[in-house]
Amino acid sequence: MLGKIADFLMTWIEAVMSTLAVAFMDAWTMVEQAYRRPFSRLMTRVQFVVYPLIAIAALSWLAWDWTHDRSLNAAEDAIFDTVVQWRPVEPKPSGHTVVVEIDDCSIEYYRHQGEGGWPWSRQRHADLLDALDRAGVRAVGYDVLFVDTGQQDPDGDAVLEQMADAGKGRFLFGSSRMHSDFDNQEGATPVSDAPGAFATTPNPSRPGPRIALLLPAGAAIARHSALLDVDRSADGVFRDIHLRKNIGDWALPSLSLQLAAVASGKPASSFPESVRVNWRTKTQLPSISAADLIEGERICRDAADPMPALKGTVVLVGYNAAGLNDAKPTPVNPMMPGVEVHAEAVEALLNDSAIWLPPLSLKYLLAGFMVLLTTFAFWRGEPHEDVDGVFVAANVVLLLVAVIGLTFFGVFVDIFASIGFISLCFGLCRMYAAVQRGRAIGNNDYRDEYDAGKYPWLLMARLRYVPDPALTGHAATKRKREYRRRLRRFLYTGTDAVMIEGIVERKSWLHEILDDLMMLVWTGIDEADAYANAKRELDLIYERLNEHALRIDDQGIVRVAIAAAMIDDNIDENNRGEQMRLRELLGQDLNANVEWPLSASNTFLELKHPPHIET
Repeated sequence: MLGKIADFLMTWIEAVMSTLAVAFMDAWTMVEQAYRRPFSRLMTRVQFVVYPLIAIAALSWLAWDWTHDRSLNAAEDAIFDTVVQWRPVEPKPSGHTVVVEIDDCSIEYYRHQGEGGWPWSRQRHADLLDALDRAGVRAVGYDVLFVDTGQQDPDGDAVLEQMADAGKGRFLFGSSRMHSDFDNQEGATPVSDAPGAFATTPNPSRPGPRIALLLPAGAAIARHSALLDVDRSADGVFRDIHLRKNIGDWALPSLSLQLAAVASGKPASSFPESVRVNWRTKTQLPSISAADLIEGERICRDAADPMPALKGTVVLVGYNAAGLNDAKPTPVNPMMPGVEVHAEAVEALLNDSAIWLPPLSLKYLLAGFMVLLTTFAFWRGEPHEDVDGVFVAANVVLLLVAVIGLTFFGVFVDIFASIGFISLCFGLCRMYAAVQRGRAIGNNDYRDEYDAGKYPWLLMARLRYVPDPALTGHAATKRKREYRRRLRRFLYTGTDAVMIEGIVERKSWLHEILDDLMMLVWTGIDEADAYANAKRELDLIYERLNEHALRIDDQGIVRVAIAAAMIDDNIDENNRGEQMRLRELLGQDLNANVEWPLSASNTFLELKHPPHIET
């Protein structure tokens, strides 16, 4: 019983779905024809001019965007973030840059010792610097802003000041640029007198504009300070670390830049204005807890975890404890501690491990070149399946170049924004090519259906290209492909002929035997009209095939076989009708033994009794 009910339901569902499918396709066909047929009629007027117009419009937009917002560049950031996380291999740190973490463990350790939590006394910071100095570090950058003196530990302030003075610039501390509204108030500093300021022009103006700085307490500490300020990208993510702030003819270095200059012995002006860090997800910079360093024993570190070597290294000190609010979003970590951001910048500067970005103009040039190549391929009438394959292959190659460059060579070629723009142009070309092809093959979305009552006569022409026997196999294949391209380009301009393309699938095992065949069909109100239409366009085909210096006839010949028949004679017979007559006509043309060479004037179509199926 249940089986019968299930069969009934399935039968009913299938019947309903079949009815709905037919109704929808009929309605949707009317919608498509409503806009595709007018588009097809327009295509017969503009023909292949659309492709140069698309190229001109695309290149014009690229030129405008280059001189204005440069929005083509905006997609780079999101793509970079994805690729840098997906790459299978990432660079290992050099070990020459170490992070000393003021972490939760260190803060809690001293809290339990009865010495208070955060903030630490200046004496403890002095002890930390002393431990680093005794370990033989090359330079230290302190990502902590010592704004005020310690009210309860003046001796600690003095010790830290002495450490800063004795370091002679090896120990750097943080400062901050205040809002420009404070630049004209009392206490503002001439930019040329600011700590670490350097000229950006050969003859800078002195003393330069006045700026408001939030300097650390203590003369030596302030003298050996640099900016902790870090500028974000437009979306708030730190990708490129800006290394200086330009003010007039002068620049103020960031802590990262000044530390790299001190450690390398190079002037700060020799470094770039910004650096794109080679961000890592699995191989972070070596680090050590501050308590372990101060106490000289393992307080926070697991016994099995080796301690990083400090001798000769550059050290960044900063806090990453929860609640201290120094987290910054990066491509690999939305909550990366600020000290690690500065450390990554120093690592990139000292070890030449920064990401190299080609000039911005490259992506515009690449987009322009690919637009020209794409529109030129469609303008030539290249087969759509070949253009599709080349487009996909080109995108895959560019993708591999970007991933391999970033993974193994530290080079990020931003081709993705260009690909997105090119894909838009490719889509427009592909859409227009679909209209051209749809009309050429007689798709009734693009042209009226065949009406046997209005045009009872059909003439079929079988075109076959025979290469010169002297040509090699490869050369003959090239000539055959060029013949088909020129023929297709002519048919795509909006001719009366309808082509029957793809008698067999292109990669079918029969393709080698039948790939030289192209069937063209013309209609006529009578026999003479069908022949006249065929002759007119066959003459034009010969002209198009041989209009260039590289003539098709020079290395081969196009042979034509024809057959004509009245498809509808208004006689109803059981075994003959429009369908049967059309099959007979197609079979006769495919099997025809008589062929004529295609020529400038195909007079064989003017024969008094050309061959056709008897009606």
